[in-house]
Amino acid sequence: MTQDLEKLKEWIGQKETDTDYVTIPAVHRLAATLDRDDPKPKAGDPLPPGWHCMLFPRVVRQSQIGRDGHPTRGDFLPPVPLPRRMNAGRRTWMHEPLHVGDEVRKEATIKEVTIKQGRTGQMMFVTVKTDMLSPRGLAITEEMDVVYREEPAANAPPPPPQPAPGNAKWTQVFTPDPVVLFRYSALTFNGHRIHYDHPYVTQQEGYPGLVQNGGLTNLLLFELARAHAATPVKYMAARNVRPMFADHAFTLCGEPAADGKSAKLWVMDHSGALATDASAEFR
Repeated sequence: MTQDLEKLKEWIGQKETDTDYVTIPAVHRLAATLDRDDPKPKAGDPLPPGWHCMLFPRVVRQSQIGRDGHPTRGDFLPPVPLPRRMNAGRRTWMHEPLHVGDEVRKEATIKEVTIKQGRTGQMMFVTVKTDMLSPRGLAITEEMDVVYREEPAANAPPPPPQPAPGNAKWTQVFTPDPVVLFRYSALTFNGHRIHYDHPYVTQQEGYPGLVQNGGLTNLLLFELARAHAATPVKYMAARNVRPMFADHAFTLCGEPAADGKSAKLWVMDHSGALATDASAEFR
């Protein structure tokens, strides 16, 4: 298996380009999903930081969808033979805001392919670097870590809880019900069944319920910073530590630095365990 995984490092450097658009309907629908009472967007409005998550979903024909609802492997992403696939974390640089009505070009590159031995067996991390360019130039750079891993043993204990990394000054409680998970998956054209298919996620993947979408958690951290920081986010890094589930409230937390130029951010699950560890820098 290790030799097979090592061969997949040949995918490093593979590139992909695409074009998408910041449309009024998509921005309006995302605002509604976040339960915001914003005026209806209009052409030229700046897109809030983090809302680029609705751009550039992977679009493949229905016959090219795998058992888990993801596109089958081996096109742009390497054909990793490990069955579980999830978003492990991301780093986002906000260079210039996108605007409603923009045509956006994506230039994506597979930056790293790394093999690790985890608590539940072999793991592979694939890091994809994406530049998003507006008509005005480079707008966003994002690195996303996709983790592939073996099926855990049926009796494997959950990972031990980690303590909060700071003393929260900002807090926001969010309860991800099945509808908001479905709406976010629909907006981002994410077919991963763990977010909306209860029989599949409980019977096939062994989770206790629908899994909170990591992209939605990341977006909510951008929203927490937007609500409390004096200036916009220019950089955010987030690492997913522990899964969270539908109908279990979690708490988004922030501890700003004394100078207001940065903040520790994190998410605590319903039991008080650390679920996401993050940080932000402000303009």
